[in-house]
Amino acid sequence: MKEKVVRREMPPWYIDRNIGIAEFKDDPSLSDEDIATISKWVDGGAPMGNPADMPPPRNFSDLDQWHIGKPDVVVTMKKPYILPAHGPDNIVNILVDPGFTEDMYVMAVESKPADARSYKVVHHFTTNLVEDQEEDPIGLFFNEYALGKNGDIFPPDSGRLIKAGSKINFNLHLNTRGEETPVTVQLGFKVFPKGAVPKYVAFTQHMGDAPDLDIPAGQISRHDGYFRLPRPALVASFQPHMHNRGKAMCMEAIYPDVRADSARPGPARTETLSCVSNYQFGWHITYPYKDEVAPLLPAGTIIHITAWHDNTANNKYNPNPRNWVGYGQRSIDEMSFAWVTLTYLEENDYQQRVRTRTRH
Repeated sequence: MKEKVVRREMPPWYIDRNIGIAEFKDDPSLSDEDIATISKWVDGGAPMGNPADMPPPRNFSDLDQWHIGKPDVVVTMKKPYILPAHGPDNIVNILVDPGFTEDMYVMAVESKPADARSYKVVHHFTTNLVEDQEEDPIGLFFNEYALGKNGDIFPPDSGRLIKAGSKINFNLHLNTRGEETPVTVQLGFKVFPKGAVPKYVAFTQHMGDAPDLDIPAGQISRHDGYFRLPRPALVASFQPHMHNRGKAMCMEAIYPDVRADSARPGPARTETLSCVSNYQFGWHITYPYKDEVAPLLPAGTIIHITAWHDNTANNKYNPNPRNWVGYGQRSIDEMSFAWVTLTYLEENDYQQRVRTRTRH
C-alpha cells in the first residue's frame, strides 16, 4: 500500500503534478499530507484502530457506477455478440437503433462493458453516430472505451447533437480468453433539458497520431505527432493512448510564430500543457481541466504530442523486450496518440475569453 501511494500509482491518476496545468475536475489523487499519513501508519506496523470505529465492509458495485453520474439515456446492444473461445482478435461492428424520436444535445458521455464477463474480453470499443446509413454507414465518432476509462464531460454551454432517427454503431475490439463469451457493451449520456440548445459544439478527436512507430528491441523510443488548430479552441481534456510499452506522453502547444507587437515572424512560443509521466495501459484516464484553467488556444496553434515507449526488460508489462515493435491494433503492438476534447470558438469569443482571464 505504501509503495503504491508513494509512487502515485493509487488512486490511479498519472498526471505529472509539476509540469503544465495542475488543476483538474474530479481529481482523486492524494495530497502530500495524505501520503505522509499513510506512510507513517505503514512504517509504524499498520496498527489497527478502535474496532468500534470500523465502517461496515464496502460493497464493491462498480459495474453499476457511471463516472458521469446517472445517465439520462442508456443504449445497450440488443443481444450479446458471441466471442469464440480461441482465435485472433475479433473486430466487429454492431449497429443498434435506439429509436430516438427527437433531437438531443449531450453534455456528458461514457461507454463501458455491460457485465463482468464482457470486461474480461473487451480490448476497447468506439461508438459512432449514424445519421444516414445509406450515405454514411460508419457515422461520426462519438465516444471511446478502453480499460480503466472514465467519462467525457463537456465544457459549460457545450454539447453534442444527436439527431432524431440516429443509430449507434458499436465497433468492438475483442480478445479471446479460452472460453466462449457473450459480450454486451453500453453507452450512457446526459442531455440538456428539452428545448435547451448549447452555444458551442464539443467533440473528441485523435491528435498527434504517430502511425509509423519504430520501437527497437531493448530500447526506449520517442515519437512525435502534430495537429494544427484551424480555429481558436478551448481544450477541455487530455487522454493519452498507448499500449503496454507506453511510458509517458506530453501535450505541448506551439503558438503561431508571430509576435504580439509585430506582423513579422518571430520565434515560436511553446507551452507544455500536460504530461502523464507514469502511463499505465490498465488505466485509460481522461484528465478534464477545470474550466478556469482549460487551455485557450489561438487559431494556428500546433498541438504537439510527444510519446515515449519502453521496450526494455525493465518494463514489467512488456510482452517481449527482444522484439521490434511497430504500430498495430493488438495489445502486443503499439499506438501513439491523444484523445483531446475541445470546442472551437469564434475569434471575437476567443478574444473576450482571453481578456477575461487576463483581468483575473
